[in-house]
Amino acid sequence: MFSPYYHWSGRGRPQNHCAVNVAVYAPTGDRWAMTERGEKALARSADRLQIGPSRLVRSDAGLTVEIDEITAPIPGRLRGVVRLRPLIRHADAYALDAAGRHLWRPIWPRAAVEVELDGYGQPWRGDGYFDTNFGVEPVESAFQDWDWCRAHTPDGVSLFYDVRERDGRCGHLALQIGEDGEARRMAPPPARALPPTLWRTPRWARNDADAPLQIRRTLEDTPFYSRTALDGRIGGQPATLMHESLSVDRLRSPVVKAMLPFRMPRAAI
Repeated sequence: MFSPYYHWSGRGRPQNHCAVNVAVYAPTGDRWAMTERGEKALARSADRLQIGPSRLVRSDAGLTVEIDEITAPIPGRLRGVVRLRPLIRHADAYALDAAGRHLWRPIWPRAAVEVELDGYGQPWRGDGYFDTNFGVEPVESAFQDWDWCRAHTPDGVSLFYDVRERDGRCGHLALQIGEDGEARRMAPPPARALPPTLWRTPRWARNDADAPLQIRRTLEDTPFYSRTALDGRIGGQPATLMHESLSVDRLRSPVVKAMLPFRMPRAAI
């Protein structure tokens, strides 16, 4: 949905604009890969998705992601395997806009994750998450911006989605999904403004009113998107929050779209 090539093509053939995006944040340095490929590099079935040399394979045990990509903007090989095993499963999808044209589904709100990457030593193991967004129109047709946040808590996962639609309406979704996969609507804690990023991208996150909210690290800082690790509190429980903010108005800018190929090159085949 962020592809400038797809936008410039008129959005007629989405299968001709595919990519596997890998972002690695490590003490030895961060790495990024997101090479767009055409439909000749795409192969898919019910349990397998192959895009170029990388592929995702689903099984009864979970999901295996085999990575073989070239980093950008400085070229380098990024190879390895990510394995996800679901700890909590969830079946429902949720409309993000009033018209119901954009949906979000937290497929595995919590998963056990193992990451093995060439050149990074011992595998990393920890908590993870697996979701999907999908819609029937470009994201910039519906929204001005949104903020999304996830927090693992002792009794499950708390999830927050705050959107501002193109007509100015604001939507708020707050879910607590338990270990049994059942979701309940919850009263969202207050939204709190975070300091703008270096690109001056505004961002808001939810946190208990009487608790401090601290930025652990800004992981992604782009003209239209930020990803931030936070330390806060949800429902009285200390929590590490993963937060994302998207400025769709900035994404619409022709200048921003012209900048994207530096981080998102397109392969010839």
